[in-house]
Amino acid sequence: MVNGLQTGASAFDLILSGDPALYAIIRLSLIVSVSATLLASVIGLPLGALLALVRFPGRAAIVIILNAFMGLPPVVVGLAVYVLLSRSGPLGFLGLLFTPQAMILAQAVLVTPIIAALTRQTVEDLWAEYRDELTAMRIGPAGRVAALLWDARFSLVTTLLAGFGRAAAEVGTVMIVGGNIDGFTRTMTTAIALETSKGDLPLAIGLGIVLIALIVAVNAAAAAARRIGELHAG
Repeated sequence: MVNGLQTGASAFDLILSGDPALYAIIRLSLIVSVSATLLASVIGLPLGALLALVRFPGRAAIVIILNAFMGLPPVVVGLAVYVLLSRSGPLGFLGLLFTPQAMILAQAVLVTPIIAALTRQTVEDLWAEYRDELTAMRIGPAGRVAALLWDARFSLVTTLLAGFGRAAAEVGTVMIVGGNIDGFTRTMTTAIALETSKGDLPLAIGLGIVLIALIVAVNAAAAAARRIGELHAG
């Protein structure tokens, strides 16, 4: 018990003292996860809205696949991106493997189906409510997408935060394409796995505390955004 308390105290000391190694890992993790979420939102938001508003052959199959991809195994995504970026892969000439850019791409692939699927459901619900008004105003598909995405902005903040939370907690994908290189591609999740295996529990626990605090903050922000949306709707 005494050793456990000492380990916990050492972990808090690392956080409060501004340990450079710990904060470098936190900074890279945030950069990668935020960038991946933004990239995924650029693709996922309009894709989800279009699937909600446009009917075409094969749409139902795409929706089913999109929903299924919300549960994509991270290691499979990591493997696919690894093959894509490897030296013999189609994008190997870019030299992105084992870089933060590769980690951003892999996380974006993982998060995009989540954002697109949740956006589709949100916009589809709004479309059922505003279909008559938008049709009477003769607004085209692009205008409908823009109008409904704007109207759903508070709900979609929750969607984006859900995507960010998924990216921030990921370990398998970034381990495969990033390589967990010290000072270059090491994130909070990969560092926790490594430091635990090495027996460096203070650093692992310190990173774990920060990661949990980050996830709690994200969920609190999602709840606040949802509340603001409800007040706005009211």
